[in-house]
Amino acid sequence: MTKIHELNEVLSDQIAAGEVIERPASIVKELVENALDAHSRQVDIIVSQSGLDSIRIIDDGDGILADDVPIAFKRHATSKISSREDLFKVQSLGFRGEALPSIASVADVVMTTSTGEGAGTKFQIKGGQLISNQPAQARRGTDITVTDLFFNTPARLKYLKSPQTELTQITDIVDRLALANPAVAISFMHNDREILRTPGNGNLQEVVAAIYGISNARKMIEFKGEDADFSIDGYTSLPEITRSSRQYISILINHRYIRNYQLTKALIQGYGSKLMVGRYPISVLNINLDPVLVDVNVHPAKREVRISKEEQLSQLIAATISKRIAQENLIPDALDQFDNQSIDYGQLERNLNEVSQAYPVARTEQKTEPQEDADEHVIGNDPVVTPIVIAKQSELVTPLMQSFDQKYQQENAATPFGDEALTVEQPAEKVSNVELELGDQSKPSKDRFPDLQYLGQFHGTFLLAQAKDGLYILDQHAAQERINYEYYRQAIGEVSTDAQNLLVPLVLDYPTTDAMKINEHTEVLQQVGINPEPFGQNSFIIRSHPTWFKEGQEEATIREMIDWTIDDGKLSVAQFREKTAIMMSCKRAIKANHYLNAEQAKALLKKLPECENPFNCPHGRPVLVHFSDTDLEKMFKRIQDSHSAFAGEFDDHEF
Repeated sequence: MTKIHELNEVLSDQIAAGEVIERPASIVKELVENALDAHSRQVDIIVSQSGLDSIRIIDDGDGILADDVPIAFKRHATSKISSREDLFKVQSLGFRGEALPSIASVADVVMTTSTGEGAGTKFQIKGGQLISNQPAQARRGTDITVTDLFFNTPARLKYLKSPQTELTQITDIVDRLALANPAVAISFMHNDREILRTPGNGNLQEVVAAIYGISNARKMIEFKGEDADFSIDGYTSLPEITRSSRQYISILINHRYIRNYQLTKALIQGYGSKLMVGRYPISVLNINLDPVLVDVNVHPAKREVRISKEEQLSQLIAATISKRIAQENLIPDALDQFDNQSIDYGQLERNLNEVSQAYPVARTEQKTEPQEDADEHVIGNDPVVTPIVIAKQSELVTPLMQSFDQKYQQENAATPFGDEALTVEQPAEKVSNVELELGDQSKPSKDRFPDLQYLGQFHGTFLLAQAKDGLYILDQHAAQERINYEYYRQAIGEVSTDAQNLLVPLVLDYPTTDAMKINEHTEVLQQVGINPEPFGQNSFIIRSHPTWFKEGQEEATIREMIDWTIDDGKLSVAQFREKTAIMMSCKRAIKANHYLNAEQAKALLKKLPECENPFNCPHGRPVLVHFSDTDLEKMFKRIQDSHSAFAGEFDDHEF
């Protein structure tokens, strides 16, 4: 074994660079954060060849004193903290003092800086070695250029991705920094082409429009919420504007972009069943809190933080989003849906690959995947069964579940239209119970849902209706699924006194690990009507089931519910009931190609507005779409756009 010795400063800096400087995007992040900490009002980012050629950051911030410039390139040199106590109330973006020396150890760095008083300083350092340090003419602020990245660590270059991927990473970082600092004017140039420019006027929605497009920004709604410890605000998209990944959700804490699965989950949870399965909103969430409640010193790149009272914050986020979404009319405009599907994203991506330097992929939408119907397994060409329609409340007698079972145990499509079935307790103004957060928060007001008049049925699948503001097309399966869901969500809580014994008890065998999880969460299963009794080693016997199980599917339903417990042992009783309600509402809803008579269809339209959320099925699919009178007139060319070649051609004709 060789003699123990202390590493030299350059080698130490290169090791630190491996933690802080992973790729060109890391350099952009660290330098822009330094500019923001220096109270800059304008930051210009100029990148060449995806950052592999050069990266230049220009700001109008405080600048650095001439005597402090050499010190700034030493490890753990910073002006942002000075004592141990400062670590527990960090309010700056960069404070470790690792960024500049780490960058300088693997690249050629030239910095020109001035405080605005006297001469400025031009400082050059390459591979950790000082090249020059001399006075220079400079305006107030800092201008820093990084070239020859990883020139002395070529092994690091092989881990970089394609130039397009590296540019995408840089663009993503710049976007997050712009969203976190709407009061700072940020411009981003790549190969002499402007990628982003924000006005710096403090208007977050304008920044959202610059990044995600004006059409998406118009479909985003503002939200605000607060409690004793936290204040949140931001913008989030309506349920009709979604993406296939969570990367369009930006979580910001005290103007710092972070990654936090729990908070992201809380934001999505606030949408309830209004989002389609596997789809995520575009959201910008600002969280303001006392720096004492957050530890930002747990990751070298400061991407992850540790938050005190995280559960309380999660509940505030979910409740705020839920309450705000409940105020919106969620009926999508039909023509908007057509417009969204008219874009050939595949061709767009092919064009981007050809001119990647001119049009970075970060400024375009990703290719839209085919949206699989969340209910595809239940709306096929099933045998036609005429559903029974309950028109009067008196037809439902107590006990509720027993009456329901007697009436519908022979039917494939139950239709719980009785008033008792849909009585749901209204939550308090401030949501503090996780069980409340899982449901939809408020009933629709009359001005949110139209007064529909039934016109007819189309292909046994869609219902046509009219209102004062135009034509509506409803998906009958999604509509009844929503009604059933709100029925079951209440009814599941009553299964303890309403069970059906199995003629032949069901014995289920599981591996040891799964059996341990079932034993651990038996209480959760019992509260939804499933009572697994131990029956030998790793086996369980089921002697009864809730009466609302669909006949012939008892075993499959029980197995599916137990599998939920095995797959996600953290499911609360409220979450378990939610999943069960969704499953049962889907199984017992009207199928496609199922013809309804006029009375049945009218009963469906009458019951739908009474739902807490009549706009979406439990899987998030829209229940109805809207054609306004203007939409229809445009489709039939009764009115023309002012720029149309036919505008004015029919002005003298009577329509």
